[in-house]
Amino acid sequence: MNLDFKRKLLTPKEIKEMYPLREESVAAKARNDAEIKAIFTGESDKLLLVIGPCSADREDAVIEYITRLREVQEKVKDVIKIIPRVYTNKPRTTGDGYKGMLHQPDPTRETDMLKGLISIRKMHMKVVSNTGFTCADEMLYPENHRYLSDILSYVAVGARSVEDQTHRLVASGLNIPVGMKNPTSGDMSVMINSIHAANGCHTFIYRGWEVQSKGNPFAHAILRGSVNKLGNTIPNYHYEDITTLYEKYLAANLPNPAVIIDTNHANSGKKADEQIRISKEIINSIRLSGDIRKFVKGLMIESYLEDGNQKTDGCIYGKSITDPCIGWEKTERLIYDIAEMR
Repeated sequence: MNLDFKRKLLTPKEIKEMYPLREESVAAKARNDAEIKAIFTGESDKLLLVIGPCSADREDAVIEYITRLREVQEKVKDVIKIIPRVYTNKPRTTGDGYKGMLHQPDPTRETDMLKGLISIRKMHMKVVSNTGFTCADEMLYPENHRYLSDILSYVAVGARSVEDQTHRLVASGLNIPVGMKNPTSGDMSVMINSIHAANGCHTFIYRGWEVQSKGNPFAHAILRGSVNKLGNTIPNYHYEDITTLYEKYLAANLPNPAVIIDTNHANSGKKADEQIRISKEIINSIRLSGDIRKFVKGLMIESYLEDGNQKTDGCIYGKSITDPCIGWEKTERLIYDIAEMR
């Protein structure tokens, strides 16, 4: 093999023992998990907002952002449940660029994955201890999920990972909601198959063990738009797209029919400000149809302290170093608008 084995990393068990959750944090996760699952089963009519930076690039800015979210959550808690995005590993289309805090706890320095594993755990721990939120992260590497398995309340599987067998099987063994994005091709059947696999029970190899999963009834769809053969983006957040997916869900007889709609990526053409208009169009679709209201469980929005984005070595505090985000003032106004429309 053309590999250099640099060092053996600490196991998830070892890092969890070094940085254990406080009892209050364990209780906060249990409360959040129960409230979020109730939305997916239909027991609660609240709307989920999975919202936050494209990538969690520095702890201080992320904590400040989520502390502000906490204040907003209290004002909209009767109609909205917020799940902060704390995405610590980022897929790169070509393999180049910043791969997230897991790889580079300091974006301006070389990769240090041991330091990264510790940094992302400490950041998630600080979020829950400071704000009571337990967060969403992307399952880019299925074998790494165990490092944060006791602290996350939501996991997303990306458009480039959703066809991967390991992602599907690991998702079937999680006890929190897992969102399966449609692939970049936009093929809804791929996403439906992925959800079906995650709903089922499987025996497979995971971290050197033969394991048996129990199936995840909270696996669900995320619509994020697609790209055609010419590289043009094609949105799939419109009323007709949601209705089409709902019909496919019913035909597949999947448990807890649910979709989260990603308002950025190919749905917005990565034009962050479009998320505001897109969010409001989706809320209007929800108001037009009882079926859609039951089916659309929430929105995914990329937002940070400052508008737009900057290069990795940029010095503007709270500004994305990956995809553009809407800034705080727009974010706060949008959340209140959604709550009022809801």
